[in-house]
Amino acid sequence: MTGKPAAERRTGLLNGFAAYGMWGLVPLFWPLLKPAGAVEILAHRMVWSLFFVAAALLFIRRWAWLGELLRQPRRLALVTVAAAVITVNWGVYIWAVNSGHVVEASLGYFINPLVTIAMGVLLLKERLRPAQWAAVGVGAGAVVVLTVGYGRPPWISLCLAFSFATYGLVKKKVNLGGVESLAAESTILFLPALGYLLWLSSRGDATFGTEGTGHALLLVAAGIVTALPLACFGAAAIRVPLSTLGLLQYMTPVFQFLLGILYFKEAMPPERWAGFLLVWLALALLTWNALRTAHRSARTLAAERAGAERGPEGVPAAPEPDALKAGQ
Repeated sequence: MTGKPAAERRTGLLNGFAAYGMWGLVPLFWPLLKPAGAVEILAHRMVWSLFFVAAALLFIRRWAWLGELLRQPRRLALVTVAAAVITVNWGVYIWAVNSGHVVEASLGYFINPLVTIAMGVLLLKERLRPAQWAAVGVGAGAVVVLTVGYGRPPWISLCLAFSFATYGLVKKKVNLGGVESLAAESTILFLPALGYLLWLSSRGDATFGTEGTGHALLLVAAGIVTALPLACFGAAAIRVPLSTLGLLQYMTPVFQFLLGILYFKEAMPPERWAGFLLVWLALALLTWNALRTAHRSARTLAAERAGAERGPEGVPAAPEPDALKAGQ
């Protein structure tokens, strides 16, 4: 009995490492698609994602959600909003990587949890614990320091953080699985993306088919790069606790940050280091608070279960009739 859950957790962790690892290493892929511009790459990502996600859904035979979604106009409208927001996120990220802003892009995903918390307060009227307020305050200070360091607001980071936080908020309301959500969003984006690619081709500006077979295959692979980590994430999400996934998610910006400074050789003057250190301090506060809260919740739950087993006034609870039969 204990071997199966352990195996499931191991499988979930491996899928989690694979998902966040692939997302962390994806800056190595987008430069391979040059000379295609960011918008052309984005359009190919949208088009080919639909093919690969549809193939995955055919394989697992999961289509019941589609009919339910089509009968619910409000959810369909939310999926459309999610598709629009993730388009902005993807487009800015691809442009940032191919324009030499990998470090600033990684910052966006470092501050995303802070932006998500701030949006929860402003939009959902959530109440924060003192440690969370401190983390948000330190994060805001980091943005000020980075604004001074860059000589401008870190708009790439802020755009990525706010768009992804909005995407997460909308997806929470839609309540669709990862693969299903990507399929719905890709379906909505398919025709505009295909129309753009056909228009680009009619002008003679498309690189698909004009830069060789290898380049065309790389553009097609943009769909795999989108769908594969999401499939791994879906496999991890059902097997490991959310607290574990919350810790694993930091792999992605850490990998991106290291690639930015070690592989792409982007500059990191002292004021940027100061800003990043403040962001990491804020994330450390958030992580500490989350782990402490989870530990307290686990202790409370264990105490309640122990009290229920004892019964009133510490007397052991009487066994149920089925338990008596099992003991005979």
